[in-house]
Amino acid sequence: MSSLEKAVNDIKSVKIQGAKEIAVYALKFLRDFCKINGFGLKFEVAAWKLEEARPTAVVLHNCLEILKKKRELRTIDRLLKQLNAVNKKIAKNGSKLIKNNYKIMTHCHSGEALAVIKKAWKDGKKISVIATETDPLEQGVKTAKELAKEKIPVTIITDSAVGYFMKDIDCVILGCDAIRKNGVVNKTGTNLLALSAKDNKKSFYVVADSLKLDKRKKFVIEERPTKEVYRELIHPGKLKGIKLRNPAFDMTPMKFVTAIITEKGILKPEKVLRLLK
Repeated sequence: MSSLEKAVNDIKSVKIQGAKEIAVYALKFLRDFCKINGFGLKFEVAAWKLEEARPTAVVLHNCLEILKKKRELRTIDRLLKQLNAVNKKIAKNGSKLIKNNYKIMTHCHSGEALAVIKKAWKDGKKISVIATETDPLEQGVKTAKELAKEKIPVTIITDSAVGYFMKDIDCVILGCDAIRKNGVVNKTGTNLLALSAKDNKKSFYVVADSLKLDKRKKFVIEERPTKEVYRELIHPGKLKGIKLRNPAFDMTPMKFVTAIITEKGILKPEKVLRLLK
């Protein structure tokens, strides 16, 4: 397996999780790759393959568009510095929204959402978190482990129990993979959390750096291998007449979003929509 194939496989297999984390990993790979191969055709091919590995997440796309306009190693270094610095600013802004004794619900695994929650805890606020298991890859378990490592009280629930627990929490805080005119793109199940939060009059906060603003004309919701859905069923003869689908993301309309926490401040959905014009 070539180094490019390995990088693509690491992203595609969800070994690297999160839109920002994918971008950081890909940019670090390209920095080494371009030192040897330059920014010509080989770079174009590598960039395309890396982006196609997880086509829904927009951060890598936006970074590559910037890099293609100024093809220099310094551009990669500048982008990496920007991506690495953004969490502290986001965490500081988001912590202001979290009050003492807040119970927070989160979904999937987001480094930016975790940064906000951890900052609130470090600021001395006595908070607790309910993390969804996040099927089918149980990405919420990774979130719960990170929170437990910080000694933050955390409980894991099944995705289908969101409605049961929503009445007991104060707000939902989660990340996203892209923000488009028609809504927030995040892990499948986010739309149901938003509906439940709205019904229970709970604040619904999305955490996202500005590189997640998505103006792409071509947009696809990634569908992942069906073997992730229900592994016990994936045997010859067990699925006769049954179709499986496994979309990785869904779209949550802006009308369900209370605010978007960014490195530039806490923005109302109307402001974000203006930025997407």
